[in-house]
Amino acid sequence: MQVQALQASAAGSTAHCRFRARTVRTCATATVSAPAPTVKPSSKDVCNVAVLGASGYTGAEVVRLSALHPHIKITALTGDRQAGKAFSEVFPHLVTAADVPNLVKIDDVDFAGVDAVFCCLPHATTQNIIKALPEHLKIVDLSADFRLADVNTYAEWYGGEHAAPELQKQAVYGLTELYREQIKPARLVANPGCYPTSVQLPLHPLLKNKLILSDDIIIDAKSGVSGAGRSAKEANLYVEIAEGINAYGVTKHRHMPEIEQGLSEAAGKPVTVSFTPHLLPISRGMQSTMYVKLAGGASVDDLRAKLIETYANEPFVRVLDKGVVPHTRHVRGSNFCLMNVFPDRLSGRAIVIAVIDNLVKGASGQAMQNLNLVMGYPETTSLMQLAMFP
Repeated sequence: MQVQALQASAAGSTAHCRFRARTVRTCATATVSAPAPTVKPSSKDVCNVAVLGASGYTGAEVVRLSALHPHIKITALTGDRQAGKAFSEVFPHLVTAADVPNLVKIDDVDFAGVDAVFCCLPHATTQNIIKALPEHLKIVDLSADFRLADVNTYAEWYGGEHAAPELQKQAVYGLTELYREQIKPARLVANPGCYPTSVQLPLHPLLKNKLILSDDIIIDAKSGVSGAGRSAKEANLYVEIAEGINAYGVTKHRHMPEIEQGLSEAAGKPVTVSFTPHLLPISRGMQSTMYVKLAGGASVDDLRAKLIETYANEPFVRVLDKGVVPHTRHVRGSNFCLMNVFPDRLSGRAIVIAVIDNLVKGASGQAMQNLNLVMGYPETTSLMQLAMFP
């Protein structure tokens, strides 16, 4: 089957995220007009995978992680502007990855022999590509196109109507630790954004268990430059970013409605947050520092205890020892999220800090977790490598 890639530009809006219809994909008890297909996970010995948009950073990370996977065989890599090139020519650090095909155009991929797809294409492009793919494919989409349950909210924040609203109803939000059982039978998994992953992992259980208040949540988040993608942009030139730090997307960053969608579900009512992201002069890494109000009777120790209880059996989430501050350098190249809770000097408040690698747990690593689930492989397969330091 041939698929013609479509390019579209999008601009964000400052409108607040709608709360209506937001539990379509994430709440197991929600009533849904078009439920996700109930397909049992397959545990094939060999899973033939196509990586669409493999010439970007997230695509490269998928290839790197796939090289460690005993069941994945990459049969197609696409990158329209790099078509015809050896993958190692585009990413020389992966020259030792065995049996990796050359890059081709999406239109030239034969999906008949493909079992699963990692879609690493830009938002707006992805909707038209995915809706044209064969029904037998399992898909993990790393773009933002299927993360928001309400297509009207998508239109507000991404500047255009959703091109596949019926497919949106089938998409399952892929924050693995929170929605594991919903992900397993899914055909289409909407991989979360990096900032929403770093925020929801600590705050979702605290809101759900009513240990913090849903109002006046302040999120000060920082990311490495790789989060902006690989395309050439003046703002990402070395001289523009080195030796400094700057806020961006103030009041209008497109991860805001995704964060509010998840936190609203946890709280059981609409949640609006104050969220400001910042660009760090580092290649990868992300830290979210969250300032929250304690619910009546709750203490900082209660918050830590709930996070420890929630993630006690989770392989990729660690609550650090009391008083230990999470560092981005301690998750570099890994699929781990480190977090901790601290008392604020302001009475009745707490500070929650979480760090991830934006390209791994914030993108391709979590995507691999999700593919492992839908294909019936152990969730940790190819993902247990430790952080790289120094």
